[in-house]
Amino acid sequence: MSKYIIAITGASGSIYGKKIVELLLHLGHEVHLIISKTGMQVLSHELLISYECFIKEFNVSSNFHVEIEDDFFSPVASGSFKTSGMVILPCSMGTLGKIAGGSSDNLIIRAADVCLKEKRKLIICPRETPYNGIHLKNMLALNDAGACIAPISPGFYNFPKTLDDIINHHCSRVLDLLEIENPNAKRWGQTND
Repeated sequence: MSKYIIAITGASGSIYGKKIVELLLHLGHEVHLIISKTGMQVLSHELLISYECFIKEFNVSSNFHVEIEDDFFSPVASGSFKTSGMVILPCSMGTLGKIAGGSSDNLIIRAADVCLKEKRKLIICPRETPYNGIHLKNMLALNDAGACIAPISPGFYNFPKTLDDIINHHCSRVLDLLEIENPNAKRWGQTND
């Protein structure tokens, strides 16, 4: 069992964050979840569920831990707390820019900075279109610092039939980037049954 930090920010696409938490817990991993204040609002709007109900859904697992955005005493704020990586899904351009600028003004940004300085996996999944030059420069800076930029952009070669198929495909790609085997992943050349 490995430990992963998952962050959900205020970009559209909360369902992706929910799915990656579900998959990691299902596969037996420990999850430390941080949701930004704006992420909570977007999550409630998009999933039609309160933050409290969202958390309650996962709190049945002893592998699930909620971290508070402004709690710098959280274990995930320290490099001495060993994790196997962090995924920010979805990642707002504001969060991405602050990480690129080294501004650790909340726990999401601090935990990402810890992953970079400790050479741990940091997967950032922006959900924005189009990108402006500042977005692209920030993504390049993070790539150069060791982060993996994995934009939420669905593929259609696996012939998705439902929205869940599209969400599962992106989350399976994220698991691949974390080097986690997902037996339910649909791969190139496989047919959707």
